[in-house]
Amino acid sequence: MNEPSTIDAILDFITIAVVGLSANPERPSYRVASYLKSQGYKIIPVNPGQSEILGETAYPTLKDIPFPVEVVDVFRRPEAVPAIADAAIAIGAKALWLQDHVVAPESAQKAEAAGLFVVMDDCMLRQHRARQG
Repeated sequence: MNEPSTIDAILDFITIAVVGLSANPERPSYRVASYLKSQGYKIIPVNPGQSEILGETAYPTLKDIPFPVEVVDVFRRPEAVPAIADAAIAIGAKALWLQDHVVAPESAQKAEAAGLFVVMDDCMLRQHRARQG
């Protein structure tokens, strides 16, 4: 978990479901997703209160997404992570990324045991920028 090789592997995936993506441009989730989209990633908003964010169709849950997802990027409180990790495993995601201050060790270990790459308490935008030189 959080190893440079794990981060590199996750950043090579293209399809990212952003759980908790806000439609508010001031929120970190919006800024991170917007940046990732500008870098060529396919962003899938997961927010039951929205129908579209960043020009992309939003889905209420991970299980509602009708196509494969590679990375589940989580912008939710730690207590929401167990259900999200279970859903990530159930849909066959390849990675679970828990953003800054999202710490859920048991869920992270469960996802790793299911074969997912896992990063916890780190920012995907920051890690992507750091690798761009």
